[in-house]
Amino acid sequence: MREDNAATGLDMDSWVCPMPLRDSPTIVMGHGGGGAMSGELIEHLFLPAFGSAAEAGMGDSAVLTLDGVRLAFSTDSFVVKPLAFPGGSIGDLAVNGTVNDLSMAGARPMVLSTAFILEEGTALAEIARVAEAVGTAALAAGVKLVTGDTKVVDSGHGDGIFINTAGIGIIDAGIDIRPQRARPGDVVIVSGDIGVHGVAVMSCREGLEFGTTVCSDTAPLNGLVAAMLATGADVHVLRDPTRGGVAATLNEIAGVAKVGVALDERKLPVPDAVRDACGLLGLDPMYVANEGKLVAFVASEDADRVLAAMRAHPLGARAEAIGVCVEDHPGMVVARTALGGTRVVDLPAGEQLPRIC
Repeated sequence: MREDNAATGLDMDSWVCPMPLRDSPTIVMGHGGGGAMSGELIEHLFLPAFGSAAEAGMGDSAVLTLDGVRLAFSTDSFVVKPLAFPGGSIGDLAVNGTVNDLSMAGARPMVLSTAFILEEGTALAEIARVAEAVGTAALAAGVKLVTGDTKVVDSGHGDGIFINTAGIGIIDAGIDIRPQRARPGDVVIVSGDIGVHGVAVMSCREGLEFGTTVCSDTAPLNGLVAAMLATGADVHVLRDPTRGGVAATLNEIAGVAKVGVALDERKLPVPDAVRDACGLLGLDPMYVANEGKLVAFVASEDADRVLAAMRAHPLGARAEAIGVCVEDHPGMVVARTALGGTRVVDLPAGEQLPRIC
């Protein structure tokens, strides 16, 4: 193992990340979960390997300035299993996921690329259904599909269809939305019911039945973000809580901004069906993925008008203020429970539900 490391030029013995990454010589599912293991993989393998070629801000989108125009650029890959689930498919996710990543930088998404990796033997009818979903979702989001690629892998070396999308959006003057801007006093807002997408996907696996149909919340959030920004409010941070859920998202923001987050669990909008399913599976809804929700950190004096604008939009009708940003316990998220106690909401190591996007 040491000889292999020397050959690659990577000094694994100097890594400072905790287990299990250090002791795992191979990739495990947790490395793709958006939690601590994903962060360690990027920080301790990819960035050192890229060297001075890397210019990564560790956000979902890069913000670039070209000829005086500020652009957001993002890319994402989608490997959800199964390909279709209640409320959506891998085609919807591929468009909405990248549109939402651009929107979380305050950008107006404009164009997307689409790359399909197809497994030999996959029915053309199934590929056509996914492609149609991509086109429909792009029209709904108001973006153009301007370039792409197609590759085929041997039978048994894929799960039918994998999709990568990349996108570019324009950031208007005066908008500065990034995790570093979170500050004590900010109100933390979530745009609606959490945990819906992860439960919808899980309901299709292994014949699980929850007694009711939970549909994914996959949706493009650019319209909701535009409504929030149109209020003129000082929106500091926007993030879509996908892999790792609301818990991972809040921990990442708290860590980057070096602030604490204090939540009130009683205010978290969790549908009964999601709560029941999570109880059955031993999951915490705060860690379950979402695909049509956002978390916002807003200056306290602007929180009421942002909430009003969100609730007037179809995708923000159930928006709630769930907590505040505080000076105490920087880098940590603490929640007050329904019983009046408190608990630390940790960053997940991997993910509770793999392959959900």
